[in-house]
Amino acid sequence: MKIAVTHENGTVFQHFGHTESFKVYEVIDGEVKSMRVLSTNGSGHGALAGFLKDLGVDTLICGGIGGGAKTALSDAGITVYPGVTGACDKAVLDFVMGKLNYDPDTLCSHHDHDHEHGEHDCGSHSCH
Repeated sequence: MKIAVTHENGTVFQHFGHTESFKVYEVIDGEVKSMRVLSTNGSGHGALAGFLKDLGVDTLICGGIGGGAKTALSDAGITVYPGVTGACDKAVLDFVMGKLNYDPDTLCSHHDHDHEHGEHDCGSHSCH
């Protein structure tokens, strides 16, 4: 199993579409065997599902995520666990132990309105 976590400074990044890096874990028989941080090289919203699929990722742990991204990931065969906060390593260990705290209904709908200067703070509005 390969698990990717949206990553920023060791914590779960809260806006999937603006993720600059993923921390990718290889899990075998319930144990983390390897982990590495990979840059998205500027890939955004639409390209990230393909980026993860090409890496062989089958599970994504993230914060906020839009409906289109959820669909693209599902179409790529990647199961999404959104609404996660805190340290990446802890999230993966919790997932492996079957006790990950996530919200399957998390949806980031910021694309429905404009943001001044293109900035966006997913924690300031309609991401739940």
